[in-house]
Amino acid sequence: MASTATDTHTNGHTNTPVHEHILRPRPRKAVHSQLSTVSNVSETSSTCDASSYGSALAESGMTSGRSTPVPADAPPSVKSISSAKKSARAEQRRRIFPTIEYASRVSHFDPNSDYRDFHGFFNLFWIGLAIMAITTMLRNIKDTGHPMRVQIWYLFTIKTWHLAIADFPMVATTAVSVLMHRVFRAAPANGPLTWKTGGMAIQSLYQVGWLAVWVAVPFWLEWTWTAQVFFLLHTMVLLMKMHSWAFYNGHLCETEKRLRALDNPSGANRDPAYLYPTSEDPLRDQASKSPKQAKSSEKHEDTNGSPKKRTASSGSSELKPADALLRTAGHESDEEVSDLREDLARELTSPMGNIAYPRNLTWANYLDYLLCPTLCYELEYPRTPGRDWTSLISKIVAVFGCIFLLTIISEEFILPILIESSLRLNPPMAPGILPPSATERLLILAETVSWLLFPFMLTFLLVFLVIFEYALGACAEMTRFGDRQFYNDWWNSTDWMEFSREWNIPVYSFLRRHVYSASRPHIGRMRATVITFLISAIGHEIVMACITKKLRGYGFICQMLQLPIVMLQRTKLVRGKKTLNNVMFWVSMVMGLSMICSLYVLV
Repeated sequence: MASTATDTHTNGHTNTPVHEHILRPRPRKAVHSQLSTVSNVSETSSTCDASSYGSALAESGMTSGRSTPVPADAPPSVKSISSAKKSARAEQRRRIFPTIEYASRVSHFDPNSDYRDFHGFFNLFWIGLAIMAITTMLRNIKDTGHPMRVQIWYLFTIKTWHLAIADFPMVATTAVSVLMHRVFRAAPANGPLTWKTGGMAIQSLYQVGWLAVWVAVPFWLEWTWTAQVFFLLHTMVLLMKMHSWAFYNGHLCETEKRLRALDNPSGANRDPAYLYPTSEDPLRDQASKSPKQAKSSEKHEDTNGSPKKRTASSGSSELKPADALLRTAGHESDEEVSDLREDLARELTSPMGNIAYPRNLTWANYLDYLLCPTLCYELEYPRTPGRDWTSLISKIVAVFGCIFLLTIISEEFILPILIESSLRLNPPMAPGILPPSATERLLILAETVSWLLFPFMLTFLLVFLVIFEYALGACAEMTRFGDRQFYNDWWNSTDWMEFSREWNIPVYSFLRRHVYSASRPHIGRMRATVITFLISAIGHEIVMACITKKLRGYGFICQMLQLPIVMLQRTKLVRGKKTLNNVMFWVSMVMGLSMICSLYVLV
């Protein structure tokens, strides 16, 4: 047999290799002489069998260093665990291909999957916008020497002090409602200035006049459209806040007077307590009532919602003696008054029980309400234990970051297209240049809509984020406002009714509480829904008219068309087809935004 690079001797040592530069396997650690199997015959016979070698190590208490040696007197449970570990390692060493576990599972994007964490796509969205902004600024530096165009940036700086000076008195004049409410509360019960008799009308007239004045201010001062957008949106927010505060406290004022009148129950009104409508679902409202409120409601109302008439001849009372009837009637009357008094007192108390009307009629409470990110007034709101300053700073930075991105998109991808289309639709008067025909105008308009699809989709998403995630989130952090569910998963909407509920929860809550729920008992569910959409459409049309200085009605028509579209989507033909309805929702959303902008600007 040919000689090897090293010769193994019986004592376990090796001679010095002949060739030092040859790479060889790392020599094993020397084994105790009592455990080694000596063979002087050949190289092959000097190698021990792996299993016998491992057994010898286990018997001697020596290991390869992967586990703690097991003493000979160890309990059987310890020995069994050690043996199982060694068997598992030995089995893995024998496997050439490791085992892959298979099970019945679905992918993350499968409709049946419970996986909901797609935060990485949110990060990808911002990375994509950052790439767009950087490449756009680099292109501008190459073309003009400046990273930004200045057409829209210049609009932000025009008459900024005018905006600040006008915004302060607009906010201050909403506090007139507080002064008027004090007058209504101090008025005699049957006087002309109580909330029920004349206060509601006076408050409504004041709100109409207040809105007319502050909508006209931007036109009178000739502000740019950017300042008008901010000022008008703030005007709408303050109008809804003022209405909610005045009407809810007006209801509490009447409730307090009824409660005081029950101190002398002989001549007091014993109609059931009116519970002010909430912005929640009616089923949740019923579930949130106290047992006594539910009992009182059942006691005082029949199936039609009207008070039940109680007579002494009802039921089996005809068989009772006259004195027993009088005692029973007196007992029921006392119980009725007690339940009514408790219902009225509960209506005057906040759900959390920390404050009650009229302790809320303070300037500090009103200022806190103006700063809270809500449009529906309550006596008390849930609060967080403290402020997260890191989150607050990040949200403020995000607001300005979104405005920066919105400006870039408008400057680079929206404004140039609108300017070019406007010139094509209205060419300058010159010899040989004819105005476009009706067909050409339609083609230009359709081409403009197609070019603006993607920019307006990005604009829509950024406006949603800057308002509902960052601006309202920053206000909530500053005021420690606890309920921060300003939107739901509207991106999964299957019809426009669902979108109206999920997209803007503060406005939806206001409309449901102060428009829909207030009008439904008088005109029915369908008409109340139409009136709610009508008021919302009028508000949106006012905003678009102030921005574009054109009263066209495109936005009003599109919003009112949502009602027949919802009725169509709820027919048997398409009902239940979530994917189809969601695709149609997104198609109409993306195309509608681009089309409405093109119509308002170009037509």
